[in-house]
Amino acid sequence: MATDEESPLVAEQAPSQPLNHRRDVYLLCWAFLLIFLAYGAVQNLESTINTEGDMGTISLGILYVSFAIFSLVASMVVKKMGSKNALILGTTGYWLFIAANLKPSWYTMVPASLYMGFAASIIWVGQGTYLTSTATSHANDYKLHEGTVIGKFNGEFWGMFACHQLVGNLVTLALLRDEEGGTTSGTTLLLIVFLISMTLGTILMCFLSKRNSKDERLEDSVNTVSSSVGSLLSSMLNLLFDKRILLVIPLIAYSGLQQAFVWAEYTKEIVNPVLGEQGVGGAMAIYGVFDAISSLAAGRFTSGLSSITIIVSGGMLIQLIVLLWLLLSYSVVSGILGTILPLLIGALWGIGDGVLNTQLSALLGILFKHDLEGAFAQLKLWQSASIAVVFFISTSISFQAMLVIMVVALCLSMGGFLYLTLNVEKAVAGRAS
Repeated sequence: MATDEESPLVAEQAPSQPLNHRRDVYLLCWAFLLIFLAYGAVQNLESTINTEGDMGTISLGILYVSFAIFSLVASMVVKKMGSKNALILGTTGYWLFIAANLKPSWYTMVPASLYMGFAASIIWVGQGTYLTSTATSHANDYKLHEGTVIGKFNGEFWGMFACHQLVGNLVTLALLRDEEGGTTSGTTLLLIVFLISMTLGTILMCFLSKRNSKDERLEDSVNTVSSSVGSLLSSMLNLLFDKRILLVIPLIAYSGLQQAFVWAEYTKEIVNPVLGEQGVGGAMAIYGVFDAISSLAAGRFTSGLSSITIIVSGGMLIQLIVLLWLLLSYSVVSGILGTILPLLIGALWGIGDGVLNTQLSALLGILFKHDLEGAFAQLKLWQSASIAVVFFISTSISFQAMLVIMVVALCLSMGGFLYLTLNVEKAVAGRAS
């Protein structure tokens, strides 16, 4: 039976007084689970509970446009506040968005969506920075391989995070009731429960350790706003001149497209015609389970750039097969097979999403150690922009057209990613020789 001493994340001789890095990872995992089980479930319901003038769908579109815009300044905010403080502040936007759904109107939903875009940008840049900093510190303290620790910590985080789809949808199924006439009861109680869950998640974040790095300290007060903005723009432009980030951006954008595809198309075009609205929660729970399993497995097998290349290629191949199946031969059938197929599609898609979540975070942590905040700001900028595009165009184009766009985006992003990894590995081999 394996002992703690045999674990790859624990060395035989530990430093005298290290920070409890694994404790911080677990706190971060549980905090995000409590926050996003609430937000994820409400996001799935937005188009159903706020139907007047498509307020729910439009609110989500506004949210992700705001998310993309504020991602341009998120790295500066995180550097100024420190990643722990940014995480705590970021939770307020999610809390306000859920609260706005208690009294949904254009006057509550639009401001809440705009503010949540800002909050989401800093919470996700803060998450990427904090988790990578924790993994790097753990590797240094215990003399472990840095790439392996980054991969394992990301696998644990994203595996736990993916469970929010399962837990959130089970809570929704337990509390919501369909009434005669197409109405739904229990919405207010559900939202109150979700607000409590988010509050608990925020409290957990307060117990995170501050990392011993410059990103956890405020800049000197003598720095002016103009110099901060100038430094920010310079950092963003310099990163965009890096060929490596330019080759990663298509994969980042595709990761956003494939997430939005689940929310905007999978539930509407694949699940609803067969299982009805009541089946959406169960299908998304299946998706979440396989997303979590995939995240944990992918994180465990990550050890460096070569393993990331193999894992990403496998996940993308699974999603390509699903897209080609939907595009060329899928049709709604009756009976048990008709019930199983939408769930199978969700399970396969969840595997691909889990791979992309873990491996993109690990890839950025390995390639851009010098500017983690900037790299994770780029991640959320392009992800949220592509998600917003899907929400705004999904009502204007056919399902078949969306599938074609997804196939083209997948192929282009995979080509750029493979070119990047081959060139980086060649450069590393050249330096070693």
